[in-house]
Amino acid sequence: MALPDFSMRQLLEAGVHFGHQAHRWNPKMGQYIFGTRSNIHIVDLAQTVPMLHTALKAVSDTVAKGGRILFVGTKRQAQDAIADAAKRCAQYYVNSRWLGGTLTNWKTISGSISRLRKLDEILNSADAGGYTKKERLTMQRERDKLDRSLGGIKDMGGVPDLIFVIDTNKEDIAIKEARRLNIPVAAIVDTNCDPNGITYVVPGNDDASRAVSLYCDLIAKAAIDGIARAQGERGVDIGASEKPIAEPIPTAPATADLGFEQLPGPRGVADDLKKLPGVSGAIEKQLNDLGIFHYSQIAELSPTAAHNVGEEVGLPGRVDGWIAKAKTMLADAE
Repeated sequence: MALPDFSMRQLLEAGVHFGHQAHRWNPKMGQYIFGTRSNIHIVDLAQTVPMLHTALKAVSDTVAKGGRILFVGTKRQAQDAIADAAKRCAQYYVNSRWLGGTLTNWKTISGSISRLRKLDEILNSADAGGYTKKERLTMQRERDKLDRSLGGIKDMGGVPDLIFVIDTNKEDIAIKEARRLNIPVAAIVDTNCDPNGITYVVPGNDDASRAVSLYCDLIAKAAIDGIARAQGERGVDIGASEKPIAEPIPTAPATADLGFEQLPGPRGVADDLKKLPGVSGAIEKQLNDLGIFHYSQIAELSPTAAHNVGEEVGLPGRVDGWIAKAKTMLADAE
């Protein structure tokens, strides 16, 4: 096995190059910005490609030496991708809420993990019938709450050797704790983030679900490569194993089918979607992340696609108004 291959075209198709609006940038990211298009910063992928490769190599080397990787991403569009990737490569994750002291106060966290294990044992044993319905419900609620926060790290057994982070602004506490313990950090750093203190900086979009899925897939494959290398160095015959760890068959980055054509970038000059009723700069950025750059795309949305877009941007009742306005604007332009 080897480190996973990826191309600049894959990064482009996933929208990795789209940063935030120019006025929302962090000046410390200036060296990683290629330019501005329609008031949106464009990340310099010529730097992202080698820096992402360096991060993948660090992950693979860490796992090959017996180290543990902790995936951290609690924002909505990262939660599922983070959990799936960590499980696929037998590593650990936090995707619900970062509990302060998860790394720096591991002793207390270990106590909570022990409580989670005890509740699992009680609820799954035959003795659970000895409790009243109210007691079982109370324990189940406590168990579910602990599992959301600690389920991904309950088998970690100690602090990790490297953490991989999506969105350094949102996960700033996790990064501060890692730095305090001298744990290397590999992170996706968007144009509105601070790259200082990040061991392996990967400039790129940390909001688009397609981009997040791609990052997680590559990190998982790098960890699997590290596992295979470790077994090879110990003389383990992977092919003779009862349950060999196999590299997944390469597939294209998963993208949600929202019922319309999602463009990797604008065709020509992007339309100013902020002219649509109720569309702010932040909503326009979300629409761009979904591959929508033109009024014509909105005007052609089917009822199903309109519903999906509304759910994605959190404004399910607004899309019909956008469609009507887009049709009017296109008619006036003719």
